[in-house]
Amino acid sequence: MANLVFVTGNQHKISEVKAILGCSAVIKTASLDLPEIQGTLEEITREKCRVAAQKVHGPVLVEDSALEMHALNKLPGPYVKPFIEALGNVGLCKLLEPYEDKTAEAVCTLGYSPGPESEPMIFQGRLLGRIVLPRGVSSFGWEPIFEVDGQTLAEMNTEKKNGLSHRWMAVSKFTEWLRNTHSSR
Repeated sequence: MANLVFVTGNQHKISEVKAILGCSAVIKTASLDLPEIQGTLEEITREKCRVAAQKVHGPVLVEDSALEMHALNKLPGPYVKPFIEALGNVGLCKLLEPYEDKTAEAVCTLGYSPGPESEPMIFQGRLLGRIVLPRGVSSFGWEPIFEVDGQTLAEMNTEKKNGLSHRWMAVSKFTEWLRNTHSSR
C-alpha cells in the first residue's frame, strides 16, 4: 500500500479521491501554494507535481481539472476556475449561446511523483458531456452545468458520480498502476 500526500486545499476533491482510492493508498493531505503556469493540462500538472514533491520531500499526488468546450476550441480548459470566478456557471453557459454544439469534456489530470528527484507520471480521465443551464445543488465548480446521460454531475448522488466521473477515470488508472507496481515487487 502506497503512502502519499495529496496536495490540494479543495475538500471536495479530497473526499472524492479518498472515496475512489479506497484502501489502495494511505492519503495525507496538504494545502500548499503551488505555481499555476500557463500551458497544457499535462504541463501544468507536471510542474505542480514537481514543486509539490520538492516541498513535501516525498511521494505526492496532485490534480488539475479542466472543462473543454468543443465549440470554443477546448476553452476554458485548465483555466476554468478563473472563468467560473469571473462569469459564474450561467455566464459560462452564455459563452456557448451562439453555437449549436454544446458538447464538452470534463478532464482530470493527476500527477504522481515518488519524490523530488523523480519525473512526475500523468494519469488522465475524460468524460464527454454537454453544457446545460445550472441544475442541482453543488458548491463544486461547474458540476451544475455539466450533463451526462440526462443528469448534471451536481444532480447525481455521490456513488453514481464517483463511478463515472473524469476524476474516477484518472484515479482508477492511478490505482491500477499502483496495484501493478506493488504486485511486481
